[in-house]
Amino acid sequence: MPMTMPYTATTEDITIRVRPVYIDSQSDPLIQKFVFAYFVRIENNGPQNVQLLRRHWFINHAGGRVEEVEGEGVVGKQPMIPPGTSHEYNSFCILETFEGTMEGTYLMQRDGGEFFRVTIPRFTLRAMAN
Repeated sequence: MPMTMPYTATTEDITIRVRPVYIDSQSDPLIQKFVFAYFVRIENNGPQNVQLLRRHWFINHAGGRVEEVEGEGVVGKQPMIPPGTSHEYNSFCILETFEGTMEGTYLMQRDGGEFFRVTIPRFTLRAMAN
């Protein structure tokens, strides 16, 4: 089975690719617990080092509830990403509904000290989708 193409967004030479995966073995529909992993690749196509400082997520549950998550770095790191390279990580979220979406931004900083926000594309989380 071919791997589905990730969701992609590019902001100021930084490309974010996301691939969500439903984790059936950790989910329990009877108690409205739907577990999803997501794999993120952050590509630096610009001429300077960039560092990921903060993340800001909006997790949209199918019932209309929106959860906001903000914090330093990603999975405990604030990676420096040199030109022409990428940083990959994975994380997870738990929804109360079998479907939802996630989207957000990363706060980045260039070598020269300039701060900028990078869009994390909206991606769909759907139970039984894989």
